[in-house]
Amino acid sequence: MPENNACLKILYHHRTASRDGQAVHIEELVSALRKLGCEVIVVEPPSTAGARFGADARGVSNLRRLLPKAAGELLELGYNWLAYRRLKRAYLEHRPDVLYERHNLYLLAGKWLKRRFKLPYLLEVNAPIALERSQHGGLGLPGLARRLEAAAWKAADVVLPVTAVLADMLVEQGVERERIVVIPNGIDFGAFERAPGRDEAKKRLGAEGRLVLGFAGFVRAWHGLDQVIDFIAGAGRPELLLIVVGDGPACEALMQRARSRGVAEQVRFTGIVDRKDIPAYLAAFDIALQPAATAYASPLKLFEYLAAGCAIVAPRQPNLEEVLTHEENALLFSVEKPGALGEAIGSLVADPALRARLASNATKTIARGRYTWKGNADRVIRQARRLLAEVRPASAEADAAQIVARR
Repeated sequence: MPENNACLKILYHHRTASRDGQAVHIEELVSALRKLGCEVIVVEPPSTAGARFGADARGVSNLRRLLPKAAGELLELGYNWLAYRRLKRAYLEHRPDVLYERHNLYLLAGKWLKRRFKLPYLLEVNAPIALERSQHGGLGLPGLARRLEAAAWKAADVVLPVTAVLADMLVEQGVERERIVVIPNGIDFGAFERAPGRDEAKKRLGAEGRLVLGFAGFVRAWHGLDQVIDFIAGAGRPELLLIVVGDGPACEALMQRARSRGVAEQVRFTGIVDRKDIPAYLAAFDIALQPAATAYASPLKLFEYLAAGCAIVAPRQPNLEEVLTHEENALLFSVEKPGALGEAIGSLVADPALRARLASNATKTIARGRYTWKGNADRVIRQARRLLAEVRPASAEADAAQIVARR
């Protein structure tokens, strides 16, 4: 077993070709592991390394759109043969101590490698992907998808979901509770500490004297930003300015809504922003918006908002309440109550003292919960060491049994 991080070798495997929030998680965690002294060998789709941030796997996506769903899913299964060959080659060349894999639907290569070489296997789970895809776009082979996903979860020595809500879902599918360790998303806190102050950030964006409502991320209709536009239209306060940092399929419809409500001058879309510039944009936010969230997710933007010291508005739901506390570091609203999002925003608009208190507590939340990539890397290392400590005595016992048998 390695005696220090410098000789801990981690074989990191993923199938994520899109350059979005998933890529941020991958790159930041790998970087943090390396900064802590680990040797990390990354095995990934060949197209990933050269893609620009904000791009998706268009070749793969377009091919799957042209095929029947079942055929596209069989292609995903077929990818495992290529992935396993790459993993096996990397294993034989580097002899890693553990395998760390980011879960994806129909991704079985890590499970195969673990079984072939008895390699300790950590599996990061960000979502129940079979469920997601069945709800959004559908699956051609739903029964097979669910069975293979559950089999992959149960094959791992340690499963790392991003929320306790997701952990409960894994248990329901047969994963033993004692093999589950929750590791939420994180941030590079140093990047936010280097960001400009709020006044300077607003000046750079031409938002001096404005009260900025901000949203960061890929913009979809279900995020509920139409409700924010309606709030601005009804508030009668020209100093309000909604800044949406990012892009997505809902942007055009939202801009049309702003024009129809007569508040187009109070809504701005930045388009895709380079990752290194995100802290400077968020520094301009007076109120950070998380209007909706998937029930089991750990939204990356939430940790960015906290690190930026924003007053946060978010729905009251269990996965978010793992991090947020109402009126302490966020203002939470009931998703069942019509107009509750607007009421929460209105409360913060009208109460500068409340905004200041929530903002101050937001940055403290990061330190208290160690919601950083370095903190996450440390958690991964501790789990890897625990597995290696368990393997070593077992190997010693097996060697002793062989010696006795030869006598």
